[in-house]
This record gives sequence, structure tokens and C-alpha cells, in this order.
Amino acid sequence: MKNRRSFFKKSLAGLAAAGLFPMAKNASAGEKKLKGVLVHHVYFWLKEPENKAHRQQFENAIEKLLKVETIKLSHFGVPAATEKRSVVDYSYTYSYMVIFDSIKDQDIYQDHPVHHEFVEKNSHLWEKVLVYDSVDEIA
Repeated sequence: MKNRRSFFKKSLAGLAAAGLFPMAKNASAGEKKLKGVLVHHVYFWLKEPENKAHRQQFENAIEKLLKVETIKLSHFGVPAATEKRSVVDYSYTYSYMVIFDSIKDQDIYQDHPVHHEFVEKNSHLWEKVLVYDSVDEIA
């Protein structure tokens, strides 16, 4: 009987924890804010987006670029298959986002030999590039 009660208590505790876990996860999601960082978001339009060799070269070059030591977080991707809306631009080939701890770290990245090599060896692949840099210092 004692084992049965113990099992029952543990089961209820487990169910309660499982039920609250998703709420705790959702509650903290809004609290995950990037403070004091610089977000560097780059959109690339390749000249020949269907050219597999060019895409492979570009993707390999990005992998190398992501090794620059001042990059804290990164994301590299393609347009998502989300609902079509007039405010969403799906025309780019690649999206590249890196986050730095400071403008100084982004300056180091911009002048890094790996970044210079990336531009020198791959700029012939793209027809357009747009860069958006942002910080959370709103005046």
C-alpha cells in the first residue's frame, strides 16, 4: 500500500510538472532579449540562383566566414515557405545574420582577412546585397 501511495504521489508530481513546464517555457520566451549587441543582417541575391556550383561555393564561403571569432551568434538561411503577404520579401537567395557583442567587434569582423577574402572571392556570384545593422540604443 505504501509503495502504491508513493507511486501515486510521484505520478501526480510528474503530471503537475509536465503541465506547468510548457507554461514556464512560454513565460520566459518573452524575457529572452538581446541587449547591448549589434545585429548584422545581410541579404544576398545571387546572379544565378539555380546554379548549384555557385550555391555550393557561396555556402562553403559562408561556413568559413562564420569562423570569425568576434561572431557570437549566427543564422544562415533561405526564404521560408511562410504565408504569402505583401509585407514579406521572398526575392532574396540567402539571408545571413550575425550578432556581435559591440560595434567594435563588428568593426574587427569587417576588417578581418576572412571577411575580405569572402568578398574578394565571391562577390562575382551576387547581383545585389542589402545590409541592415541595428543596435538596441533607442534615443
